[in-house]
Amino acid sequence: MMMKKLALAVLLGALGTSAHASNDFQVEDIQIKGLQRVALGAALTHIPFNVGDTLNEFRISQSIKALYKSGHFNNIEVFRDGNRVIYKVKERETISEITFEGNDDLKDEQLTESLEGSDIRVGETLDRTVISGIEMGLEDFYHSVGKYNANVKAEVTHLPRNRVNLKFVFEEGDAAAIEQINLVGNEIFTDQEVLERIELTYDSPWWDFMAQDRYQKQTLQGDMETIESFYLDRGYLRFKVDSTQVSMTPNKEAVYITLNVTEGEQYTVSEVDFIGDMAGFESTIRAINPLQAGKLYNGAEVTYTEETISKFLGRFGYAYPKVTTIPEINDDDKTVKLSVSVDPGKRIYVNRVNFEGNHVTADRVLRREMRQMEGAWLSNSLVEASKARLSRLPYLETVEFETNQLPGEDDLVDVDFEVKEQPSGSFTAGVGYGSQTKLSLNAGVQQNNFLGTGNRLAFQINTVSYSRAVSVSYTDPYFTVDGISLGGSVFYNEFDAGDANLVEYKNKTYGVGLNLGFPINEYVRVNFGVGYKSNGITRLQTYEQIQKFYDLYSDPDNPDGGLDFETFDLSAGISRVTLNRGTFPTAGSSQSLSAKITTPNSDVNYFKLNLKTKWYFPLTRNQRWSVLTRFEAGYGNGYDTINGNDQFLPFWENFRAGGSDTLRGFENNVVGPRAIYRSPTPIDGTPDPVGPPGGCCLGPDHDYIAISNNSVGGNALAIGGVELIFPTPFLDESMSNSLRSSLFVDVGNVWDTEFDIDDYRDLPASEFEKIDDYSDIGRYRSSAGLSVQWLSPMGPMIFSFAKALKKEDGDDTSFFSFNIGKTF
Repeated sequence: MMMKKLALAVLLGALGTSAHASNDFQVEDIQIKGLQRVALGAALTHIPFNVGDTLNEFRISQSIKALYKSGHFNNIEVFRDGNRVIYKVKERETISEITFEGNDDLKDEQLTESLEGSDIRVGETLDRTVISGIEMGLEDFYHSVGKYNANVKAEVTHLPRNRVNLKFVFEEGDAAAIEQINLVGNEIFTDQEVLERIELTYDSPWWDFMAQDRYQKQTLQGDMETIESFYLDRGYLRFKVDSTQVSMTPNKEAVYITLNVTEGEQYTVSEVDFIGDMAGFESTIRAINPLQAGKLYNGAEVTYTEETISKFLGRFGYAYPKVTTIPEINDDDKTVKLSVSVDPGKRIYVNRVNFEGNHVTADRVLRREMRQMEGAWLSNSLVEASKARLSRLPYLETVEFETNQLPGEDDLVDVDFEVKEQPSGSFTAGVGYGSQTKLSLNAGVQQNNFLGTGNRLAFQINTVSYSRAVSVSYTDPYFTVDGISLGGSVFYNEFDAGDANLVEYKNKTYGVGLNLGFPINEYVRVNFGVGYKSNGITRLQTYEQIQKFYDLYSDPDNPDGGLDFETFDLSAGISRVTLNRGTFPTAGSSQSLSAKITTPNSDVNYFKLNLKTKWYFPLTRNQRWSVLTRFEAGYGNGYDTINGNDQFLPFWENFRAGGSDTLRGFENNVVGPRAIYRSPTPIDGTPDPVGPPGGCCLGPDHDYIAISNNSVGGNALAIGGVELIFPTPFLDESMSNSLRSSLFVDVGNVWDTEFDIDDYRDLPASEFEKIDDYSDIGRYRSSAGLSVQWLSPMGPMIFSFAKALKKEDGDDTSFFSFNIGKTF
């Protein structure tokens, strides 16, 4: 404003030197000098007169205001040369670069967004008055979080061609510590009873790193509401916070907080009444109402009642109901009558369901997950169910929605879903190291959203040192519009057990499988499958646990020959999933129970049962802290007889434990029973005069045993674990859907319920060996460690650092594992 007055004074002085102030004149020409970035034509559009117009002092002053209002100029002077009007201008500088220094509490992205809201961005002109306001606003923010010594200064560096660099320098300082919080006026509840419920605290022990002992204005406001709710929930309807004093020490490093309160007396509900239009649901609304006469007034119960009625009406298209509880207080008898006013508003219908952010996934893939239909009334429960189903898709990272009313329509809305996709196709790889397996590698390709169809195509190649496998599988989760899924797979595998911490044998396997899935409801599915598998066993070192099985199927005339088996199997399973997300869930649970049995015409008859369950328990409202508990159990055995002998679970189908998928901290397959070898005790025979001396063996009671360090697995398995999921330190909250960390404890074991180890306890063992040391009875293994999971652009990765806590002789431990493509 001062600049405008100076310019006007210059104008009047200039005009006074060439003409009388009161004289009008006709403009012959308009000139603007000093333009650099602003085009002449653009500047002339802001001057409210043209050549040929009659001009006076008032119209000239109006032209100055119009040019200043354009925002392009810092200084404007006007001169008259005869009937020509000459403007001499100085343009505002153009911002060439914006940088920030010293800002730890505020990220660069947040500051840039805030500046853009004030039209301060690279390429725009610099308005110094706005900059001053931004400096003050940022300092006010720091003061609100208790940093009273904070200082923000904008430094402007001039560059050629009327450009500037803008640099914001922050001196944040430390937040003021809370020295003491005092309550004044409370007689019913002690300071400790009230203050233990709020977030702000003081005099916290040094080890309580989560204590909120730094002053923040917003937190104090929330704590005052918490205290008020504490009293209202206990019937103190007249409670109020009379005043709040926050006093600061002279050095601005500490504050004292004093809350003056009036507690009042307890009030009892005398009557509960419902008024207004209940849209024909009066009986139901009254039935779900928890408020009752004769009970103490409870503010939380009143709020719950209002929300419950609103959500109930929202299920039937009344998207914007107004439910208000009107208290009529009687101070004489300390009672309150509650009148619940219900106004459902208009029933709202859905015009369109729209999707944004699905650049890869086809629109129809998302639309088939919708439970909220277009043309139907808007149901909050159906929209939330639709969001939950989208969130559980493994190729979506986040899902949000909002309802937007159509212009000019008070009963029509669009439901707009905003999704963020995550990598659905990945090159998977793994790196592992152990003292026995040494370095192992694997690789593969998988696509959970093939060509944006939502179908899963997996082409897997495994090159681990003990296994070479290839498989191709394809699953269409919506083979029919009713959600029936169809999948198939073809596989081939060469497995060398000796290199996998198991007793030596080789197994070549190939087969095919087909699976159908049927939805029962939103959370439960059942699956049925058929399959064919061929197993070729060679180089088998028999041991006691499988001797009976081997005797049933081996060829006595060719003891060194391999074993070949063809099996046809039927499978069935049921699963229930209520997880809040498909990847990195933090709430909900998943359970699955599956069974597989070979058909009677198979070469070997057996069955297997598997139970898996996971539960996520959020610890915080934003669910960034969560506890995961998991449990897995399995059991298998043979059925029917062959040549009068009971059949067994084939040893290659045994359950195994150890490794990143089961018990972290142990090498692959090392947990469980060991192989027991039984050998006769030889004795020398009578000397033979014409040849070597004869020999024979003592009876079976004198056999001796040797116990291998290698595991053989078993027909029963139980594994559990607990994980504390927490935000990865030093990372922005926006990364929580892409990376997270957890501390875990795993425990479990594998058993062979068909093998009686007591039959071997009385037999002599090799030196230093004890049968009890390798028994699978009553044993368990446990480990603990840290896991970091990252959903990278090339696929999911998991880094695990684990240590075995309880192990037996021969158990190997793995302190580090790294996998790409791990299934979370």
